[in-house]
Amino acid sequence: MLKLFEPNKIFTITSKAPKYVFFLFIIVLSIGLMEALFLSPEDYKQSHSVRIMYVHVPSAWLSLGIFSVIAFLSLAIFIFKNKNFSLISKSLAPIGFIFSIIALVTGAIWGKPTWGTWWAWDARITSMLILALFYLMYLLSWKIFENRDKVIKITSFIAILGFINIPIIKFSVDWWSTLHQSSSIKILSKTSIHPSMLIPLAIMTAAFTLFSILIFLMKYNTELIKIKNKGLDRL
Repeated sequence: MLKLFEPNKIFTITSKAPKYVFFLFIIVLSIGLMEALFLSPEDYKQSHSVRIMYVHVPSAWLSLGIFSVIAFLSLAIFIFKNKNFSLISKSLAPIGFIFSIIALVTGAIWGKPTWGTWWAWDARITSMLILALFYLMYLLSWKIFENRDKVIKITSFIAILGFINIPIIKFSVDWWSTLHQSSSIKILSKTSIHPSMLIPLAIMTAAFTLFSILIFLMKYNTELIKIKNKGLDRL
């Protein structure tokens, strides 16, 4: 099974995928922007400022989702000793970090007309900032430490430790009194957001997900090329 993770075999698949993902991304993004900016209604309280949601929410979701994947792969590294998991995690981290920053910035822009302030040390906002810091520590570790085995252990530990913050972000609005509104989209109970807003949100989330896959493939392919140039057959 480990032969499936040989750089040459992986690269034959991942090198062809970006152009198809990019094409699909442009289509979905175009539909999503049309729905979000023109077809979806304005909010009866927040007016047109609610349209920030179509960037803010997908960014927040993906930043949490990507870090969760990185944490899971980091745990798998300790169990299965497969270094390809660290390569995947390393390739995912930059886009997760970017999305966490976008979520914080768009949250601040949205917070000004809604709450009357750009920033508040709110439980949800603060925990999202902590997530961005964990992403930053993870990325900096790859830059600082040169020994590959050492950096894999350090980054894996950072990811596993940082995962503790994920449920805190998720349930912060339920556990504490916060400025941030409670979740409008729920899996186990009725969703309170209207379909006219839910559909554009879903499309934009799909577009952001495709963008994440595209950036991941580009980064991952670059890492595989580096391995091939070093003359390595296995990770």
